[in-house]
Amino acid sequence: MEHKEKFYLQIADNALILSHRLSEYCSNAPFLEEDLANTNVALDLIGLAESVYTELASQKGTGTADDYAYRRTEEQFFNCTMTELDYPDFAHLMVRQFFMDNFHFHFFSELVHSKDEFLSALALKSIKEVTYHLRRSSEWIIRMGDGTEEAHQRMIAAIERMWSHHEELFTPSEADLEMLNNNVAPNLSRIKELCMQKVQEIFYFAKLAVPETIPNAYQGKKGIHTEQMGHILSEMQFLPGKYPEAVW
Repeated sequence: MEHKEKFYLQIADNALILSHRLSEYCSNAPFLEEDLANTNVALDLIGLAESVYTELASQKGTGTADDYAYRRTEEQFFNCTMTELDYPDFAHLMVRQFFMDNFHFHFFSELVHSKDEFLSALALKSIKEVTYHLRRSSEWIIRMGDGTEEAHQRMIAAIERMWSHHEELFTPSEADLEMLNNNVAPNLSRIKELCMQKVQEIFYFAKLAVPETIPNAYQGKKGIHTEQMGHILSEMQFLPGKYPEAVW
């Protein structure tokens, strides 16, 4: 697989799998407004993924966006493992969302300078959406971190679990490095610096401690996933697999 295609897929796969996890929480949020907010964020992410998959299919001259979403095996997905983790409670859901929103905001803010015209336009459009996403998830981190003792403890547990996967967002794959050299991709070291500034800011107001760095041992960008990824795909791809000729 060419590095350009893989770089495109890293962006789209993160959005698709994260949107699926968010959609699973539908009707389980603390109140109706947040239930709708989760759904809207999931729809934004699905739209992002669909745009990239459609562009890839167009560039290759074969297939459709559905082929990328529903007709690839686990090792052919290149999303970071954080996006596929389950969510024991709302604290876990929002901690992961904050980390991903923070990454997406700074990633797309830098990607607007890409010499790839499609990616530059995609980033410009996405910034409008992820700005809202990050503001919302940041508010929830502060609200729960500086809330009741139970909420605070749940936040600590969620952060401890998600933090070991956090570093993978900034660990460059071969595709990241190649696209950086071609002035297509942003520098992930710079993205990490900006993201950590935001984490420290929000955690300060939330009265939460930033965990010590944990060595990255996850390789979602290489197609090596957690056990939960297989469960996600079996559910997400069931109908297209059973009725491959169906028209939706």
